Amino acid sequence: MLICGNGGSAADAMHVAAEMVGRYRRERPGFRALALGADPAVTSAWSNDYDYADALARQVAALGEAGGVVWGFSTSGDSENVVRALRRARAMDMTALAMTGAGGGRLAGIAHILVAAPARDTPRVQEVHRCLYHYVCDRVEARLAAE
Repeated sequence: MLICGNGGSAADAMHVAAEMVGRYRRERPGFRALALGADPAVTSAWSNDYDYADALARQVAALGEAGGVVWGFSTSGDSENVVRALRRARAMDMTALAMTGAGGGRLAGIAHILVAAPARDTPRVQEVHRCLYHYVCDRVEARLAAE
């Protein structure tokens, strides 16, 4: 699972990756998860030499594989680098999951799975996202730990 976002949403991506690699509530083996953009050397090198808007998509291309998941957070649904990351995921036969604010923005037309919080105010959207991604972590953990 590759997870991405900007600003507070990047922090949410790191939070989800930590829950997956470490544990959420159950003792179990770690799950493969990585927060894209969390390595400033990779992000700044690509952004300096090419384009910041492609930095996350480049990481998807390098680290993703068919059958995997790219989970993008964007309160507006219009963050260009998250849009490009999910487009790259789809091109690689990966599942594209987006968590956005109301309406879903451009990600609504890209994501296989869209979870749009019923708000447009960034803090409210992020609060809803936190509750929802904790629920997703719990369900993923329950299912995969049982296998």
